Amino acid sequence: MSPADLEAVYEDLAETLDAMTEAQRPVFLAKLALLMAEALGDAGAVRGYIAAAVQNLDA
Repeated sequence: MSPADLEAVYEDLAETLDAMTEAQRPVFLAKLALLMAEALGDAGAVRGYIAAAVQNLDA
């Protein structure tokens, strides 16, 4: 994925989240994560991404 593609995905995600209620956001993000994990098809890689994503959340 190119940097431009990544930026477009980020914008789509941000706009989608902005259009949701606070209560809908965690459900949506969980569904999205599981759909993407299934598409990736590699449980070990998904677990690695989970570990990476939790780092530096306050930064």
